[in-house]
Amino acid sequence: MSDLSGNRSMPSLTRSVVTGAIGFCLISLVVFATVAFGERWMYQRLSFAGAYLTWTVLFILLGGAVLGSLVVGRWRLPKFYLLYGLAFLLYAVGWVAAYFKLRGGAGEWLGSLAGSLLMALVFAAGFKQMCSVPKFVLILFVANSIGYFLGSALNDSVGGQGGMLLWGVSYGFFLGAGIGVVLHYSQAGPSS
Repeated sequence: MSDLSGNRSMPSLTRSVVTGAIGFCLISLVVFATVAFGERWMYQRLSFAGAYLTWTVLFILLGGAVLGSLVVGRWRLPKFYLLYGLAFLLYAVGWVAAYFKLRGGAGEWLGSLAGSLLMALVFAAGFKQMCSVPKFVLILFVANSIGYFLGSALNDSVGGQGGMLLWGVSYGFFLGAGIGVVLHYSQAGPSS
């Protein structure tokens, strides 16, 4: 949507949620498909760290294009790739570090919190909305946790490649919706 001067107007909250949820869901499905069908191969060829780095890069490259469509003004592509890339990279590092430190359920919950906190801080700083950090952390933590733990339960219930794909769908849908909400509020200002 554009105004008469050709500038794009900020997407509505609904559009931000729907675009984030569906777009990131499809991206997550692609990434999780590489896990479902190629995890062993990736571990053998790329190493454990290399596989995780590859999955993170895929989320950044594909996610930046979809989520960048929700951004107007100075953070429009390609600058948004830098902001989102840093946000997702720190999210992944925080998540993985917390998970491998504690393992199990406690590591997953701490990973969800650490990753959400780091992503929220990057978006808040990038959009100059530091007063919104607590709100952004809450939004991302709830969305991330629902997507991750629902997906994990689906994976455990269905198993195999189908279960892994369902995990990707759940994770992507909910985290994408949360990121869409945060991007909307990042641009709408602190009074939103």
